Amino acid sequence: MPVFRVERNKGSTVMSNCRLRDKSLSLKAKGLLSQILSLPEDGDYTLSGLCCINRESKVAIRSAVNEWERAGYIGRHQTTDEGGNFSSNEYIIHEQPIPFPPFRPLPSPTQAPP
Repeated sequence: MPVFRVERNKGSTVMSNCRLRDKSLSLKAKGLLSQILSLPEDGDYTLSGLCCINRESKVAIRSAVNEWERAGYIGRHQTTDEGGNFSSNEYIIHEQPIPFPPFRPLPSPTQAPP
């Protein structure tokens, strides 16, 4: 039986095995997530920026991000500018999947919020 050994070098990335062993994520999603974790904190994490360092299209990268979101590994927050208009999305990557909060219906216009 073959044995694989890993030589560790400087510049290694340490990450949770949870994502790599999650069968609900495709290999593409696992690979892109591993790559993002290896990038410097000030890296360009836009879809266009990730396209520049990969052979994948924006559609392919967006589908991987959507997988992470469905599985609970990433949270998305839409930001607004000073005028209240949509500005951009901020994403937070979690080590472990975060369960979605339970669904709460919006109050009707005649009800006061809880």
